[in-house]
Amino acid sequence: MAERLIVIGGVAAGMSAAAKARRTQRDLEVVVFERGSFISYAACGMPYFLAGDITDHRELIVRTPEQMIAQGVHVRIRHEVTAIDAEARTVTVHDYERGRELQLDYDKLVIATGARAECPPLRGCGLDGVFGLRSLESGLAVHRFLAENKPKAAVIIGGGYIGIEMAETFRRLGIDTTMLIRSGIALRTTIDEDVRKVVHAELERHDVKLVKDAPVSFDGEGKVEAVVTEGNRYPCGIVMVGVGAAPNVELARAAGVHLGATGAIATDASMRTNLPDVFAAGDCAEALHLVTGQPAYVPLGSTANKQGRVAGENAAGGNAVFGGIVGTIVVRCFDLAVAATGLTADCARGLGFEVQETTIQAKDVSHYFPGAEDIHVRLVVDADSRMLLGGQIAGKRGVAKRVDVLATALYNRMTIAELGKLDLSYAPPFAPVWDPILVAANVANK
Repeated sequence: MAERLIVIGGVAAGMSAAAKARRTQRDLEVVVFERGSFISYAACGMPYFLAGDITDHRELIVRTPEQMIAQGVHVRIRHEVTAIDAEARTVTVHDYERGRELQLDYDKLVIATGARAECPPLRGCGLDGVFGLRSLESGLAVHRFLAENKPKAAVIIGGGYIGIEMAETFRRLGIDTTMLIRSGIALRTTIDEDVRKVVHAELERHDVKLVKDAPVSFDGEGKVEAVVTEGNRYPCGIVMVGVGAAPNVELARAAGVHLGATGAIATDASMRTNLPDVFAAGDCAEALHLVTGQPAYVPLGSTANKQGRVAGENAAGGNAVFGGIVGTIVVRCFDLAVAATGLTADCARGLGFEVQETTIQAKDVSHYFPGAEDIHVRLVVDADSRMLLGGQIAGKRGVAKRVDVLATALYNRMTIAELGKLDLSYAPPFAPVWDPILVAANVANK
């Protein structure tokens, strides 16, 4: 009789695990339970769907249940796993379509329950027009609300990636936009002050109002009409809450799965949990940060897909290892691309590093080439070992390419001198003969 792998969750990590397991062991029975109506979709594309760049939400879907079933993976949407019995090796499942409870045995189990958008427990949080943005269903709900209500003003709570992306989306839709940030600082834990000034200037240039304030309630009759703080009232027709993501770990914790210090599921490099034959991957799980050497919680689709592949291969009898992360991100802020990898200076100091900071401004292509623009590169270096600890870049072109160079340097534990010797590409339309990365590294090395 074939072994059965059950995967809980059918988005990035879950479907990567299921597909990899099926390819690794062809006679393995693979069953995926997804409580939502969609599987395998690009959640990171939702702000651009809302802005109109992507006209049909189905373009965000990578695989359908029918496609996965044709590949031998049994997908059950609108099925929520409500309990795991690790001793009996069973899961209890609620079938929303038929209104029934099921119980299935498993030989191996992958938990890929993802994360949810955090929402402060404030009065009025349930009003129509107050949204988080995490699942495709939530994106479709925002899309419908915008089409039906045509709000003239929006308030964004928080200044993270979602906040930045949705500020651009709202402004492109002609909606007056206010970002309400408790600290008053956008991308507070991602970039340092000198790069942040460039980001704030870009937001202000596009008439996004940054306000240092915090909500205490959402006001309205059935539908949101304003965000209320201790001293102010911000009228609006829609609210986007972007104060972070929380891992969905309640199911795992109830089953006896250990959580790490971050609050996400603790795993080893093979994505195994403390329970026999139970793996975890994606936005519900921790990842080893290669710069700090400690587990971190950085819920990104790129990490989820990689962890899912490792979990799926090992659940099918393989011996794969997840190599860890350095926390690389890139986000678009109107005409600006903002990227970061590794540690900020503040974070590095908090971890006990003696930090050296270097920031340079250079041209993104050869200075004589038409359209050359300034690009800002910031490096964070360990003053003792001279190893790169992190980097941040802001500019209009070539930002993602360059942050990937820094991420590669971090992954390979390169010193600043080694970074400055890299043989990077050069051609006038793409990069100067001395790439801004090399300029920054050589300045830091002095």
